[in-house]
Amino acid sequence: MPKSSMIAAQCRAARGLLDWSREELATQAQVAIRTIIDFERGARLPRQSTLEALALAFEEAGVEMIAANRKGAGVRLSHSALPIGHSDLD
Repeated sequence: MPKSSMIAAQCRAARGLLDWSREELATQAQVAIRTIIDFERGARLPRQSTLEALALAFEEAGVEMIAANRKGAGVRLSHSALPIGHSDLD
């Protein structure tokens, strides 16, 4: 698995796209909720293995992390995660 370079804002945004609480993310990623709280508020950076577990949980739920570039980092729902009947051309 490639190394995750997820930033706290991406974590918060991905949870928002999925309508997941911190508790739900902790369950899905099998990490401590305190780790997510501290990461999202900028208190500490989790270990690489924890970042990878978070990224994998999001990926499995259909969220793609967009790597930082000149326009910044981001997140988006993958096409397969869009609700039936939704067109991303709307």
